[in-house]
Order: sequence, then structure tokens, then C-alpha cells
Amino acid sequence: MILPIYLYGSEILRNQNVDADLTDKEGLASFIADMKDTLKEADGCGLAAPQVGVNKRILIVDGTDLADTYDYLKDFRRTMINPVIVEESEQTCEYSEGCLSVPGIYAEVTRPSVIKVEYYDENLNKVTEEFKGFACRMVQHEMDHLDGNLFVDRVSAIRRKMIARKLQGISKGAVKTRYKSKR
Repeated sequence: MILPIYLYGSEILRNQNVDADLTDKEGLASFIADMKDTLKEADGCGLAAPQVGVNKRILIVDGTDLADTYDYLKDFRRTMINPVIVEESEQTCEYSEGCLSVPGIYAEVTRPSVIKVEYYDENLNKVTEEFKGFACRMVQHEMDHLDGNLFVDRVSAIRRKMIARKLQGISKGAVKTRYKSKR
């Protein structure tokens, strides 16, 4: 089922999220399938549960459509339940980010170059995995959503001032998306 994606200004995007109940296997499987359908329909590379109105610590990332640019992403798909960053590099890198919840806005964001994450996969196996490159970027961006943060919170003050009017427009509903969305 395609779920609506909540847009900038929606309170649900700013809430703290709670761990998903690992004993609800059927509920998790159904919700994750809906998230995957929604991500595919929206043509994005990542989606976190709060973006579809559920304050649980669940995210999915899919870099396969970016394999032409980053060949190491050709098979990169992850479902992460209750992820936690356990290590991050001091070295940082900067990339331009966008977000399905903040349509039409892109900005340079500095993040750690390498992270190590512990999470449960969709089969409820505990995994510890290291990420670098654009895979690292996607995971960190989606994990920010789990803490009530958006990429626009991480941009420079001057850039934030430059996009303030667009952000205000999104929060007032003055934006059209090619996917099902909600304020």
C-alpha cells in the first residue's frame, strides 16, 4: 500500500521515535512492505517511518538507482529496525542532500565519512555494519529522521536563511509533489 509522505512543517517529523516491537513480526513485515512500495512510488533512495506517519525507529535505503554514479550501490538495499550508530569517523565529507519530506530543496550537508551501525534487518537478525561513501550518507540522513531532525537543520546559517521562504511555503502547503503527500 502506498502511504502518504509527510512534508516539512508536519509535527510528526519532529517527534522522537520509539523502538519498534520486534515481537510483532507480521505487523513489521506489512509496514516495511508498505514503506518499500511508498519509496518506489516516490522514486527516492531512502525513507524513515516518521516520514509516513509512524514514530518507530525503522528506515529503508535503496541505492540501486544510483549505481550508474556509484557502482558500489548496485545491490545496496537495507531495511534497518532500531538502528543505532555505534561508531563514526572524525573525518567528514560534504554532499548535496534532498529529501522527500522537503521537496525541491537541496543543500550541502557535512557528515562523518564512515559510520558503524547496529540494527535488526527485516528477518530480525542483529547486524553490525560499516558504511562509507554515499551509502553512509543515505543511512545517516534517514537516521536523522528517527531523532526528529531534517537535513535542513544541518545547513549553514546563511543557506538556511536563503531557503527559509521555500521551507515556509512547504509548511503552508504551497508545494506539489509527484507522490502522495500530507502536511
